[in-house]
Amino acid sequence: MRYFFHIAYQGQYFSGWQKQPGVKSVQEVIEQTLFKIFKTPIPIIGCGRTDAHVHASQFFFHADIEKDFDFDLLYILNKALPYNIAIFDIIKMEGKPHARFDAVQRKYDYFIHTYKDPFLSNQSSFYQLKNLDFDKMKAVVKLLPKYKDYRAFCTHPDKYEHTICNVMAADLFVNPKGDRFRFHIASNRFLGKMIRITMGKILMVGKGELSFDEFESELINLKASKLSLPAHPTGLYLSKVTYPYLNLEPRTEIISAVQGIEWKLA
Repeated sequence: MRYFFHIAYQGQYFSGWQKQPGVKSVQEVIEQTLFKIFKTPIPIIGCGRTDAHVHASQFFFHADIEKDFDFDLLYILNKALPYNIAIFDIIKMEGKPHARFDAVQRKYDYFIHTYKDPFLSNQSSFYQLKNLDFDKMKAVVKLLPKYKDYRAFCTHPDKYEHTICNVMAADLFVNPKGDRFRFHIASNRFLGKMIRITMGKILMVGKGELSFDEFESELINLKASKLSLPAHPTGLYLSKVTYPYLNLEPRTEIISAVQGIEWKLA
């Protein structure tokens, strides 16, 4: 029987979702916990990959559990897993739906604060910047849904069959003081470090290091006009995953708590 697991995790102490030799991953921790419960290996497939230290306020994985069980798996998993991984729902599925390939939309949010705050250090990315031009930043963000090929906005584009992404929405939200902001983007798929590279370029625009025309030329010509470093992983959240047959609201409060009701479009 196939089950979908609705979860969230804080990523700062993990080397991403995907299991890799020699590092701690979210996938490995969950698989080890399932093994302890069922006494047999249960491979799991996630809805995507997140970079090291990136969070997920909503994430899904699927697992095939052939062994019948009559205990409260949700309760036992949450007792056994570390504090930074939470299981919200375990959903029995008909047939063989796929947590990764069936997803039709993924949303990410990237939070930045520009003043030092120890209480935001694991939730938002700290950049000590002044006088960012939010109008120019908003202008280039609004370009993103107009273009489809993100070859210039990812690492190792040649490893993909194609670099087309259907970006459905992109926005920039800023608090009244102008010292905290959120970049939001929704697409059917994302490429390696695409959001962090995009955020790095948006910051360059805000600092006057990259012009509107240079930013757009990268989307048109599929080549980087200037070297840009990916933004820090801290502050990036996979915040919503949608399927044709499953559309659950996120259970975590962190996104709404950090963005606050006072935020507005830049």
